[in-house]
Formats: sequence, structure tokens, C-alpha cells
Amino acid sequence: MYRLSARQIIGIALLSSIFAAGAVVVFNRFSGQIQHRSSAAFSETPPEGITDPRLATDEQNNVEVYKALSPGVVYITSTSYQRGFFGEIEEGQGSGSGSVIDERGNILTNYHVIEGAQKLTVRFGGDKTYPARVIGGDPDTDLAVIKVEAPREQLTIVPLGDSDKLVVGQKVLAIGNPFGMDRTLTTGVISGLQRPIRARNGRPIEGAIQTDASINPGNSGGPLLNSHGQMIGINSQILSPSGASAGVGFAIPVNIAKRIVPQLLQYGVVRRPKLGIVPYNIKGIDRTQVRLPVSEGVMIYSMDPNGGAAAAGLQPLRQMEDGEIILGDIIVAIDGEKVSTSDDLYRILDKHQVGDTVKVEVARESGRVTVSVRLMAATEPRRSGIR
Repeated sequence: MYRLSARQIIGIALLSSIFAAGAVVVFNRFSGQIQHRSSAAFSETPPEGITDPRLATDEQNNVEVYKALSPGVVYITSTSYQRGFFGEIEEGQGSGSGSVIDERGNILTNYHVIEGAQKLTVRFGGDKTYPARVIGGDPDTDLAVIKVEAPREQLTIVPLGDSDKLVVGQKVLAIGNPFGMDRTLTTGVISGLQRPIRARNGRPIEGAIQTDASINPGNSGGPLLNSHGQMIGINSQILSPSGASAGVGFAIPVNIAKRIVPQLLQYGVVRRPKLGIVPYNIKGIDRTQVRLPVSEGVMIYSMDPNGGAAAAGLQPLRQMEDGEIILGDIIVAIDGEKVSTSDDLYRILDKHQVGDTVKVEVARESGRVTVSVRLMAATEPRRSGIR
């Protein structure tokens, strides 16, 4: 622990006040652990009617994959309502794509497709719509599950593949509803793997699949398929100055969905372990005004008094009765892995589950100490700002 002078307090005051106001909003959904569960039975068997790609022409493969899988790709319309300036009700609409993943009518899509929706409808091609409801969503991975009330004969299941076995250059097919055009097929290859992208809440999503298959607005939530007709990714983002396809699209690996979806089906949210802190990257602090014992790390800005970090004796930033501000402990490593930013914190905790104990190394003015912290479950995964 180390104290700040009055001059240093002035230097950090603005930073502290701004961060205090926004910390919970910025970090309220940040997390990392995706617990392994096997309660959901996903189909992984390639669909019938697709010739072994090694024995078929590229055109034949395109035709067969589209014919077999496009009935399982849906067009999602989300509607929200809000009161206008003069009291009138204003309606807003958005759209996206999704894939049927089981015979109960559960559909996998992007969280940003259904975020804020007060009404959901699903189309299986054509004009007929079916009502749907949100089963669960995870803004940190931009994945969600909705359930459609439709006859069983309308449900064509899209089987899941293995995104850990992908290679650059491998053929992929994307089916979605760009600009509202039902079940559009585009093809391409995997252009890159392990691309870092971010969800809309700023949470890093590791290992994204990059593809040159055309992805446009409306494709979000639709499947990225391999040549056997298995989903290997969920189309999520594009990189384009114009907002339309520029040949650089990103899909969330399906193996993330395999871990996330069972929890969404069971709980509606993802239960993640927490250190019990609100983190702050010390790179954002003006070092000409504030003396720090290290140049990189994650300061404990505040903490849950009932969390693991508090139980282990770690200390957050705090103000003393005489007005002095004492900076919190700075996390520099967990289980021997270096922590430079909060992204490192999330990545490391991704490897753990609720109840695990981790070794947390922190820097203080008096030196470095390592303490054992038991990871606890957040009581409200959707709202809590505590990490």
C-alpha cells in the first residue's frame, strides 16, 4: 500500500471520478470462464444427401450443402418499442439469421441480433412467421438462444462441427439473410484463425475465424459451414469502411457455442467464476502524477466484500478519512501467467471454473505478494460489474 500527496490526488481525481461513474457499465458483463457442460445433445452427424467432398465437384458440393442445410437457417426479426417525445409509441426493428440446433425449436444466433427485443418472429423462408422467445443470451461471447413455436416438420437441424480442427485455406459456406434476402449462399475459404475480435460490450472474443465468404448486414447469427454441411462458426462481424462486405468477415468458433449453449438452455445466462473485483488497467494512469510500483498490471479499483479477493485480503483503491487516496493492489500475474491488462485477466480466468483456487500475484509499494484466491460465482451474471 502507498499513499498519494495532495498534488497527486488532484492528478488522479478526474480519472477516478470518470471511472467510478462508468466502471460498472463498462465491466458489468465482462467475464471469462465458459464452463464445460454436456447436458445439451447436439447433432454432429453430417446431413444426408451430401457427397464426400473429395468425390464431388465444387459446384455439386455447393448445391448439396445448400439444399440440405438452408431449411435450417432462419430469418429473425426483432421488434422493440419506445415512447416518443410526444408520447407516441415508436417501433424499431432489426433482423438477423439463426440456425436450428435441436428438434425442440432452439435456435442459435448472435446476442446482438436479439438484444433489447420485446418481440421476436422467425421465418423459415417465404412469408409465414412464427413467434419466438429468448431462452438466454451471453453478451460477452455475442451468442444467444431463442426458441420458436413452429411445427416439428419445419425444423431442419444444423449439425455442429469441430472448430478446433480448422485450417487456413479450408472451404467454407455461409448461409444467411443479408439485407433481408432469404437464405442467401456465399462461399469462400478460411482466411485466418485465432483472430481477436470484441463483442459490442468490449469483451474480447478469442480465436475468431476470418473468412472471405461474403458477409453482410443480416448475415449475423447465421452458420458458417464446412463442406460436409456442419456448422463450424457463427457469422458475427465484418471489417468494412462502407459497412458492406469487403471480404473480411469473422465468425465465432462453434466450439465456444458448444460450451455456452448448455448453460443458456439451463440458466438463461452463463455462470462464470469471479475474483470479485472491478479491474482497472494502470496504463491509463498518468505516471507523471502518480507513482506506481510497476508499469503494467490491473489495479483493484473496487471489490465485492463477500468475494474471493476480499476473503484473501487483497485491497482495492480507497479514500481515507483525511482525504488521502490509497491505490489498490495491482495484479501482475495469475498462476504464473503475466497480467498486463484486463484482457489478460479474462483470458486466464477463461481456463478456470467456479470453485477453483488461483495464485494471484499483486504489487504493492512494499513489494510483491502472492495470495490464494478462491473463484466464486457471480450472483447476477448479467448485471454485476464485479469481475
